[in-house]
Amino acid sequence: MTPVIILIALTMLVCGFEMLLVLGVPAFLTKAFLFPRIPDPVLIQKLVGGINVSTLLAIPFFIFAAELMASGQIAKRLTDLIKHFTAHRLGGIGHTTVVGSMAFGSVSGSAPATVAAMGKLMYPELRKTGFSEKFSLGLIVSSAETALLIPPSITLIIYGWMTGTSITGLFIGGLGVGITLGLAFCGLVLFESIRKGVGKGEKSKIPFTKTFKAASWALGLPVIILGGIYSGLFTPTEAAAISVVYAIFVESCIYKNLTFSRLISITERASISTTIIFILLAMGSVLSYFVTIAQVPVLITNFLTDIQAGPITFLMIVNIAFFIAGMFIDPNSALLILVPPLYPVALTMGIDPIHFGEIVCLNICIGMITPPFGLDIFVASSTLDKPVMSIIQGVWPFLFINILVLILVTYVPGLATFLPGLVAP
Repeated sequence: MTPVIILIALTMLVCGFEMLLVLGVPAFLTKAFLFPRIPDPVLIQKLVGGINVSTLLAIPFFIFAAELMASGQIAKRLTDLIKHFTAHRLGGIGHTTVVGSMAFGSVSGSAPATVAAMGKLMYPELRKTGFSEKFSLGLIVSSAETALLIPPSITLIIYGWMTGTSITGLFIGGLGVGITLGLAFCGLVLFESIRKGVGKGEKSKIPFTKTFKAASWALGLPVIILGGIYSGLFTPTEAAAISVVYAIFVESCIYKNLTFSRLISITERASISTTIIFILLAMGSVLSYFVTIAQVPVLITNFLTDIQAGPITFLMIVNIAFFIAGMFIDPNSALLILVPPLYPVALTMGIDPIHFGEIVCLNICIGMITPPFGLDIFVASSTLDKPVMSIIQGVWPFLFINILVLILVTYVPGLATFLPGLVAP
């Protein structure tokens, strides 16, 4: 019966069913045919109880904050400040795009929101300074990945919820990995700039003090969020709530850019995004429950033992599995499907939970831009009104850089664990 259930799940996936059904139907069939003695109310308890966790409250708050900032002035002011330092240098506008995405990610935790915000701001600038359309689109889509690594990251929050790993530790580890990825993208920008002599903008004629003053309220957001979390002043969930209040205050009272009607529209978009994620999380909780009681992690461990596979081979298998999954399904769904059976195996292999979490998160980043169904590709296409194929053609060199960084992070654990070790040795 198990092969039949797996076949049903794959058939539904290929036929284009919604992911909540691809996750849910096999879980309920597993209960019906393999564990019929489990009372039906248990499934409801797993559905509701799986998402009835205070840690997950951070997700709707950060999504709401990201929508507020993408629709307002905060993203623009942060980018203008970065542009003041980098725009007039070789490849400066490209570097501004990368660092701007990292800065926006540090207050939003959402890659699609970063694509939407930075795409509108930086695409015209990239084209004006000579970058090709394909490279510009690829850079915008790929740079947004750093939002999933630079804290606060919604992906790391979900991983921490699933595995019980310290979210603060994951955030600190994500900072190191995110900076590594950002620097790698800047290296590619520099190479392209030298090769084609493009990307150098004009030196800003606005005094630094004026630019800094204009961005000072926007800068307060990452300072409050990251400073508060790392200092232990408040939890990631509390930081998320504070970010919403702060963003509403700044956009409405300081920048005077947020009207009541716009707030309603932003709230509606954030609510839809939150609902989609939580439905997937609820279904994933049920699937994870059956993965556990079916002893799938034990089966995987026994298989790896039989073929005498060590941590190096195991992590290679993990990366391949996530890469293939990222080509066809939503990255969050890949997280919910693959982490429950693989995480216990990682522990038995002696792999640090934070290191494994950063590997998983970086794989999710790659899934966001991997053709044919990378989510950020379609967000960019919609935001910038560009053909999907043009974006896919521009993504390839950045995908190659992603894979190189993934290999580096996979087999050099210190990139993910060094900073957390300093904070909590």
